[in-house]
Amino acid sequence: MYFLITYAHHLTKGGTIMGRWKKLSHTIYECNYHLVWIPKYRYRVMEGKVRYYVRDALRRLCEWRKIEIIAGNVCSDHVHMVLEIPPKVSVSQVTGYLKGKSALKIMDKFPHLKKRYWNKHFWSPGYCVSTVGLNKEQIVKYVRWQQKKDREAEEVGQQSLFTE
Repeated sequence: MYFLITYAHHLTKGGTIMGRWKKLSHTIYECNYHLVWIPKYRYRVMEGKVRYYVRDALRRLCEWRKIEIIAGNVCSDHVHMVLEIPPKVSVSQVTGYLKGKSALKIMDKFPHLKKRYWNKHFWSPGYCVSTVGLNKEQIVKYVRWQQKKDREAEEVGQQSLFTE
């Protein structure tokens, strides 16, 4: 499932648009990161209602922390997100926050997953991160392509490793 939140607002100074740059009290920045992480054991559990819930939970968590989602994709066995993270916050803090809080929410909402994952450890401990510089459009295009590939695999009839 693909979700995209476009730049809803632009910084203005004296009535002119500063484009894609964001501003803190003493900093102007554009810090975009491509993050990928998987559920523990890479089980294909993010299907159906779980997939939509993961997407919505990640959106709410990012919104609460004022982290902009440039693009995102929840596949059956991994999550792709392109995020704009302020420089005052580390990527590992954001990733830990998103994975930790979403795991708690997922386990509370879907108790049948507790049989697979103990102690509410839904996500694998690691993650992949890449900075997105001038090739942001290419990364966003890749996330969209990944969604298309995932959809095609479902149409072919790949079975889930985890059945309810």
